[in-house]
Formats: sequence, structure tokens, C-alpha cells
Amino acid sequence: MPSFAEDVVLPGTLTAMPQPTLPADGLTLRPWRAEDRPAVVAAYADPAIRQWHCRTMNDDEAAAWLSAWPTRWRAESGAGWAVTDGDEVVGQVGLRTLDLPSGLAEVSYWVLPSRRGRRIAPRALAALTAWSLGPLGLHRIELRHSVSNPASCRVATLTGYAPEGIQRAGCMHPDGWHDMHLHARLDTDV
Repeated sequence: MPSFAEDVVLPGTLTAMPQPTLPADGLTLRPWRAEDRPAVVAAYADPAIRQWHCRTMNDDEAAAWLSAWPTRWRAESGAGWAVTDGDEVVGQVGLRTLDLPSGLAEVSYWVLPSRRGRRIAPRALAALTAWSLGPLGLHRIELRHSVSNPASCRVATLTGYAPEGIQRAGCMHPDGWHDMHLHARLDTDV
């Protein structure tokens, strides 16, 4: 169906470029690689990551998860980055949903347990946000987290994602329905 509104970001924008590697205040965001599988398996063995991302991941599932990211980039439906410190994968950040014509995305992130407390998530999210609202040209990025996850709320606050409200029973987690805080950044935010 035709739209009366112009596309915020033209379809084909991602497919016209390779996925970038982004500097992130002493860290690097780079596209996922097949050899990152052990870090992904280790991440999803963590009870907190399992709780908030609602899944476990064995070796085969991690391989499939990693191989899906280039496909999602080409389909312009999402984009994921390994967060690295030197050569070590320490976390992930991504555009878990992406709607280029509407200029809208939703972010996700996690940090390996051994690397928490070093502001890795805020640094990675700030870099992804700057690229997404800047060179990519998105208008709005949303961040949702359970009201029972104060660490994620701190990441949102530290990276300038304004709170917008609570979505009642907005997401099913392993222990039942959770109310979700909704935060967002706009390309017009300072």
C-alpha cells in the first residue's frame, strides 16, 4: 500500500554498504564471526542473560544465531555486533528490530558476567546509537527492559534514552509476564 510519508531511510541503504566496525570509547563493535561461538554459548549460560533474553543457547544454536546476522543485515531486518575489548568478545549490542522506511529500531545488549561493572554496555550502546541516528539516519531507537532489571535501566539512563512509560505485561519472561520500561532516543535529542 502506498504511503503519503517519505521513507526516513531508503530501503537498500544497509545492503548498499558493508556492516561497519565502530569505535566505542576503548571498545570496538564489529560484525559477528563464526569463531565467536564460544563467547555466545558462555553468555547464554549466564542466568541473567537467560532471564532477560529469554533463551538458552547450545553450540549448534550459537552457530545458527551467528550465521543469521549477515542474513538479517542483507534483509535490513536487524543488525548485531560483537562488543570487543582487544581481541576478546565481552558483549553484544544490536538493532534487534529495524524498520528503515519508518526510521525506527529497537536495541538489545548484554555483557559477559566476567566483564560487568566496567560500563561496557553504555559505551557500546552509545556508539551504536550515534551511528544509527547519525550516518544511518534513523529517527527513533527504542529500548525496552523489565521493570525488574535495574541494571538495564541504568544503561538506558547513562546513554540518554529518555523514559517514556511502562508497558503493562509487555513481555513474557521465563518466570511470567513482566511490565516493561520503555525508553527512546530521537535524532533530535541533544
